[in-house]
Amino acid sequence: MKEETTRPLTLGVLALGRATFDVPYAEEMMAQAWQTLRGLGCSLAGEPVLCLEADAVHAATAALREAQPDLLVILQVTFTDAALTTELLRAWHTPALLWSFPEARTGGRLRLNAFCGVNLACHALSRHGIRVQTLHAAPGSAQAAEELRLLAEAAGIVGKLRRAKVLVVGDHPQGFDACNYDRDQLAARFGTHSERMPVHALIAQASALPESITDAPWQRRSRDFSNLAEMPEAPARKTLKVYAALQQQAASHGYDGIAVRCWPDFFTDYGCAACGALALMNEDKIPCGCEADMFGVLSSLLLQWASGQGAFNTDLVDIDPEQDSVVFWHCGQAPIEMADRDAPVRAALHSNRKLPLLSEFALKPGRITLCRISQGQGKLRLMLAGGEMLKAPLAFSGTAGVARLDVHADLYRQRLLDAGMEHHTSLAYGDHRPLLRKVAQLLDLDLLELA
Repeated sequence: MKEETTRPLTLGVLALGRATFDVPYAEEMMAQAWQTLRGLGCSLAGEPVLCLEADAVHAATAALREAQPDLLVILQVTFTDAALTTELLRAWHTPALLWSFPEARTGGRLRLNAFCGVNLACHALSRHGIRVQTLHAAPGSAQAAEELRLLAEAAGIVGKLRRAKVLVVGDHPQGFDACNYDRDQLAARFGTHSERMPVHALIAQASALPESITDAPWQRRSRDFSNLAEMPEAPARKTLKVYAALQQQAASHGYDGIAVRCWPDFFTDYGCAACGALALMNEDKIPCGCEADMFGVLSSLLLQWASGQGAFNTDLVDIDPEQDSVVFWHCGQAPIEMADRDAPVRAALHSNRKLPLLSEFALKPGRITLCRISQGQGKLRLMLAGGEMLKAPLAFSGTAGVARLDVHADLYRQRLLDAGMEHHTSLAYGDHRPLLRKVAQLLDLDLLELA
């Protein structure tokens, strides 16, 4: 894993106010807000000082830029006009939060009038096409702590995405428009850097590796699959060489994920299935997807960062309206942590090409989240859905699971197709939608919730 992706989450904090309001009270509220922010366990950049003049704001902003925070928290402690906030955020490319505090209804003058300042700023920013997050809650309240925690985590994910580097090996198959992407759009919208490599170059790299490089992953898979010895060894070890080549690419160039044109080239030009190599990479927390699906890999990265677990880039292959269930499947790429250990977990041949090496198992029961950065209908959106993976026999060869979603199976089918969704969806265990909703907001992505 790249060192950069594990850096501590940093919040930049700037407190704004006017001397015409109750400054001692405002400073007391500001101090309480700082205490709440310290309780998040993040690194804080900035000083707990109430900036009452433009010069103080400019000096504080310059220091914050040096810290390169993942999220800028502007404490709107009292009313201010929108001029300085608009100037700051027009030149700022980090997600920002405006936090105002409730006012005690004393029958006297407004001591802070903070919300009106936020209202004024949000209007001014909207006229420049700038969206910010807002929070109106008392410092020290449970509401403030939970909202800040969720937003900080989301900002951390957005920061990782902006620093991410991904590799696309080969071109997506003809007719698979769902796997296409625009490199310039990817960099402009998400900050993600992508590079390309011909599929024959990766095959040549794998082919040139010594046979001994497969010994460690062979032993690893021997522990995972009791039937590994039944697989044709020469092509199975070729799959493990592909895994070693992908590892080398990730380590040498700092790739966070890799999208691979898996067919037909690995079958026809090298004599093995790439699926087992992708599964091992997914287990190593460097998401790999088939069919050169870049946005599939990015979707898996979002889920992996949100869940702390491996993700599985799947196809929806069957819908049963009577049983109200669906099947998520792919040839054999799911990380083995997803396996139902009460059922067989084994090595397998590719069902079409009859070559190794694949993982084959039913997915374990449990709560799941589905996620996809979609280009359907010609616009970028974040699709989310939730459901329950059921305890069921393996539905189809490869790695597959039978699920009951949070809406009826046939309604999900209709929504999926009406929205022009891609055929790949990333899947992880747990319910991570609250966090990913915040991620969508920070990325300025329309949210599409199918279930």
